[in-house]
Amino acid sequence: MTRPSPEAGSPRRATPGLGRRLAACLYDALVLAAVLMLAATLWVAVTQAAAAPGDWLFRAYVLAVSAVFFAALWTRGETLGMRAWKLRVEGPDGRPPGWRAALLRFFFALFSWAALGLGYLWVLVDRDGLAWHDRLSNTRLVLRNASAGARHAEKRRGKDEAHG
Repeated sequence: MTRPSPEAGSPRRATPGLGRRLAACLYDALVLAAVLMLAATLWVAVTQAAAAPGDWLFRAYVLAVSAVFFAALWTRGETLGMRAWKLRVEGPDGRPPGWRAALLRFFFALFSWAALGLGYLWVLVDRDGLAWHDRLSNTRLVLRNASAGARHAEKRRGKDEAHG
């Protein structure tokens, strides 16, 4: 289910439903697992030892790597999972969020999960289809406009024909 999302001075954009959001999260969790395996390997190489259970420094390192991973991708508009499910994250101006908003989004998303997923389930009752972390970070997920992609492909074909 998608809902149109109002934005001041711009056409209404559809927000994704819960299923699409969770599917993108699953894809991203798999990519994050690979990134964290590489990060743990780097940790062992630098410290010359595996992290002990409950090592708070290692936990902070993993949290920081995760935050930078997501924020870096969100500042470009999408993660790999979001790309697969045709989603984009944007700020109030319709552009990808900056680092501050992306990091806020990450930490508020952790809160959304920590509250037994209620922050994600909120999209089912929110009038704009936003999760807690969308609202708290002043960002939103939107469906990528298929017609915009078609227009871009059409422009590219026109340029190719002009040059060929």
